[in-house]
Amino acid sequence: MIDSSKSSVEKSSPDELYQNSRKRGKHKIFIGMAPGVGKTYRMLEEGRNLKEEGIDVVIGLLETHGRAETAQKAQGLEIVPRQTISWQGRTLTDMDTDAIIVRSPQLVLIDELAHTNVPGLRHEKRYQDVEEVLTAGIDVYSTVNIQHLESLNDLVLKISGVVVRERIPDRLLDEADEVVVIDVTPETLQERLIEGKIYAPEKITQALQNFFQKRNLIALRELALREMADNVENDQSVCHISERVLVCVSTYTQSVQLLRRGARLANYMNAPLYALFVEDPNRFLTRAESLHLETCERLCQDFDGEFLRIKSHDVVMTIVEVAKSERVTQIVVGETGRSRWELLFKGSLVQRLRRSLPEVDIHIIGYSQVVEQKAEIK
Repeated sequence: MIDSSKSSVEKSSPDELYQNSRKRGKHKIFIGMAPGVGKTYRMLEEGRNLKEEGIDVVIGLLETHGRAETAQKAQGLEIVPRQTISWQGRTLTDMDTDAIIVRSPQLVLIDELAHTNVPGLRHEKRYQDVEEVLTAGIDVYSTVNIQHLESLNDLVLKISGVVVRERIPDRLLDEADEVVVIDVTPETLQERLIEGKIYAPEKITQALQNFFQKRNLIALRELALREMADNVENDQSVCHISERVLVCVSTYTQSVQLLRRGARLANYMNAPLYALFVEDPNRFLTRAESLHLETCERLCQDFDGEFLRIKSHDVVMTIVEVAKSERVTQIVVGETGRSRWELLFKGSLVQRLRRSLPEVDIHIIGYSQVVEQKAEIK
């Protein structure tokens, strides 16, 4: 039987623990190409083994999704009870971060790192709660799927046609002490799905026809393995510090796509990332445009980049000046929406940049129109 009782030992409050802050906890992430590969099972298995060795291990949050084998693997491990939240007349539950910190185990197992918390909690995302637990000196094992990485969002949409709405900053993998890829073949994963080990029977056919198509799984598996390879390279201090990436954003919504592509480029090169918005001093931004730029700035910060906002009448010269001052070697811009007549008389932004910055590589990203399927991946 799963033990969900709290320890009767009196502990310090979360605030007291912060004030007496210990060494930051270590973070181990189990990552896979899709739901059902066995991330949670492996996390529980390692947690049980450590408990048998005398380590104080608890479950902070577990989602079995009705999988009997996963629930059985959790037996014998203490579970920190969830907190109850009232929201819009409904009673909801979510992970109790404060209770975990007060319990203060040596290791806590936390499922679904990319989860969006119930409204009204201290943090919007579960990964932010995990960071708080790590700061309190508690080691964390967590799970996530590759499609939840922020910089891969557009690529996953292109591969699968599915919009992944729950995402985590790429820096979490970089900052983790260990990242373990749980790898199975696409054929094995499809077999598990057909056997009812991933979703309920009524969802199996739809899943096979959509996200769990073999071609999708092959592409996602490649992404997961490539991410692991990049992580190993970074651990070996493969550093191209001479490279610097600048993404030119605008009030167009496609700027979010540009930022993600620029972040991937910077990650591959292990290079600093900058995002630049050149603001026309004579033009007032609409509320929607202002909110869009705030989103771009937050996204840039999630990628550990620096967001620059400069007022100027000359967009090209401002980009050139920033590129020179920051020693930029790679510039990411979107394809132009200007007419042929405008290009003929004024020249394109890319042409002018190439003339002014002949030593800089310029990446022109096209904006493909993709029909979003209203689907989420857990």
